[in-house]
Amino acid sequence: MKAIILSAGQGKRLFPLTENTPKCLLALGSGTTLLSWQLNQLAQAGIKEAVVVTGYQAQHVEQEIDRCRNQLHIRTIYNPDYATSDNLRSVWHAREEMTGDFILLNGDTLFTADVVTTLMASPPQPITVTTARKDRYDSDDMKVKLKDGLLHAIGKTLDLDSVDAESIGMIRFQGEGVAHFRSTVERIVESGKGDAVWYLSVIDTLAKLMDIHITTIPGENWCEVDFPVDLQRARSAITQWAMTGDQGLEAAAS
Repeated sequence: MKAIILSAGQGKRLFPLTENTPKCLLALGSGTTLLSWQLNQLAQAGIKEAVVVTGYQAQHVEQEIDRCRNQLHIRTIYNPDYATSDNLRSVWHAREEMTGDFILLNGDTLFTADVVTTLMASPPQPITVTTARKDRYDSDDMKVKLKDGLLHAIGKTLDLDSVDAESIGMIRFQGEGVAHFRSTVERIVESGKGDAVWYLSVIDTLAKLMDIHITTIPGENWCEVDFPVDLQRARSAITQWAMTGDQGLEAAAS
């Protein structure tokens, strides 16, 4: 199983923290960055290969990756359009890597290795979206609506009364799901609409054509880093995970 990590963005909503530092290289503590934590947790979950899509200050991201290569085999793909497009374009640049089963994850999703193992252990399906539930959702959440246990719709603008969960930004593709996803991404980009949409809009489109399955993980086992307050929560989260035995800081910083 391969992991593809979308880490091309600057993270402007985190200014001034990301004025000169890519979001994926923000420090979490003890020499750990968001990217190094992700790579460490993937390795601990048994992932052997990772592809990182870079963009903003790619040379610095490459340096961080060099520091993490002892954990798993890593290579990079550069997205030259990172400043003028959304993350569907990063997915498009990585499309040649989508020839077999893979996990796609956002570069700002922080998680424990247990999240990956739970996804890997879920029943084989063409597309499986990792979700979490909470008491209330806000406008920035990538909200999920279910129907008969399957993903029916996904997006930030779903009616809050219809929301059942949120996507954490980690999806597994297997078998025919790989080809369906890749061909839909290519079709959208070729139509000229690929720079202004998220890749999860592809999942929303495919949900009208095929079964999209979900696997649910505990909300306390993940967080995302979009705003400065999220960074503080992320730092607190990994400290708590380390205290409870969930993959400590030392391994991620090594």
